[in-house]
Amino acid sequence: MSDTASFVDPVFLARFGLSRFNVLDYFLHPLNPFRTKVNTSNEVLGMQGINVGTLMQQGTGMSGGPMSPAAAEEEYARALSRLNGEQYELMPASSEEELNTGQSPLFVVRHVKRTGPTAVKVLGVYYVLEGVVYKAPSVRGLMKANVTRTLGGLDGACDALSVCARYEPGTGYTWNFDAAAAADGADDDGKKKTKTKKEGGEKRKAGGGDGDGDGDGVEDDASEDDEEDAVATVLALRKRRRRQRRILDNRRLGERTAEEEEGIRASEAVDRILVRLSKCPVVVEGKTRAVAGGGAIGK
Repeated sequence: MSDTASFVDPVFLARFGLSRFNVLDYFLHPLNPFRTKVNTSNEVLGMQGINVGTLMQQGTGMSGGPMSPAAAEEEYARALSRLNGEQYELMPASSEEELNTGQSPLFVVRHVKRTGPTAVKVLGVYYVLEGVVYKAPSVRGLMKANVTRTLGGLDGACDALSVCARYEPGTGYTWNFDAAAAADGADDDGKKKTKTKKEGGEKRKAGGGDGDGDGDGVEDDASEDDEEDAVATVLALRKRRRRQRRILDNRRLGERTAEEEEGIRASEAVDRILVRLSKCPVVVEGKTRAVAGGGAIGK
């Protein structure tokens, strides 16, 4: 079932309303897709006429008479603890006023499997918000959503900074934030030019019967403007690249890091190994045989 699924019964809400005294009955609605398919302890007690509402009105056999909301909920919880199987528990009220009046915009219901008076295993958590039943997301779902949002933000940041990073053998890696601004400006200019070209093409199509000479003149002017804009853009980028850039690692010219030195040594070692292999008798003999075989085939 989707994490965004929900359930609401307008008929029940309009007829009985919703409070702490009947929220479990509302959750056990036959059409609620979140309720379990097996027979629950709540339904067993319901067939015996035991729920929070009846306990408040009639009490129990041992203590007849009405009960307070707190006492009725405690008695109902004790009745559930004496039964084993799947059950739905209403979480405690957040305030004394909510417990006495039973009114709250939010109710939390816990689905458990009881194997003893104190041995329970939580199978799910649900909340009823303004009469709508939702399933509480799992920790895995929350972590997945948070990681996805974080990675999305990091991906966007990397894309934005990728055009700013520059590398030159003499200076190393540097930041050039002017490049990002130039790229954004180039994109905007390109969009404007494309829009202008489309508008010009539509105008030329609309006035195509005025004569071929006028159309050729407009196309020539447009091409010359495009060439001038392209040259100006290239010159501006060259000027920006010649500006002094801030070196990120503050290294002197020609200075290498330990990783770069290790890479150079590894490359030299590989070259020496290849030279030795090329001088190996087996390789030399193989080359000689290959040359001799090629000569024989040519003859």
